[in-house]
Amino acid sequence: MDKFGNQVITEKSIRLLQKNQYIFRVDSKTTKTEIRDWIEQFFDVKVEGTNSSSIRTKSRKKENKSNTNYGSWKKMIVRLKDNNNIPFFLNQI
Repeated sequence: MDKFGNQVITEKSIRLLQKNQYIFRVDSKTTKTEIRDWIEQFFDVKVEGTNSSSIRTKSRKKENKSNTNYGSWKKMIVRLKDNNNIPFFLNQI
């Protein structure tokens, strides 16, 4: 996974598009400020705000081995200012 993430297409993310909000899956060490700056530069838009939540994955036990943790990640919801949008997302729907 890239540090600056991948798009997330779910029922919730499609509903949030109507509110001009976009969801990205990013590395767990990425900060809100880094995401804001990257999105503003890469997509040439103005970000109004960001919300994030850390997603911890469960550990799984394999045969005759100890528990294995599968990396955690962060979900970032980015809210854009009015009259801004990310066309790439609009093409995916």
